[in-house]
Amino acid sequence: MPTVAHKSRKHRGQVSAGHGRVGRARKHPGGHGNAGGLTHHRTLFDRYHPHYFGKLGMRHLHMLKNRDFCPTVNIEKLLTLVPEEVREKALAGTPENALVLDVTQHGAFKVLGKGNLTCPLIVRAR
Repeated sequence: MPTVAHKSRKHRGQVSAGHGRVGRARKHPGGHGNAGGLTHHRTLFDRYHPHYFGKLGMRHLHMLKNRDFCPTVNIEKLLTLVPEEVREKALAGTPENALVLDVTQHGAFKVLGKGNLTCPLIVRAR
């Protein structure tokens, strides 16, 4: 934008350049950023950002997330882990020669109880 088009050209010679004598144009009158959240901007923080300040819950010191790693699989999905020809052989089989399935080799540590099994199956899990 050329200098001629700036509004400050119109305000040359005027004392307060359109910002008023009383309030004045200060650079950051309320403070930078989130300043004043506990003092002069408290009503704004309480209304629009409740629970912004303070603590919540218990601390877990030295958290090791690997100990909580436990991927799961449902019973209804167990037969999808074996190949097609092995699955057909297991469906036609008897309980004596049941299929043994190790779910840890397929990335699951825990077997959940959703669904039904349609063939005899021995499941090994962690």
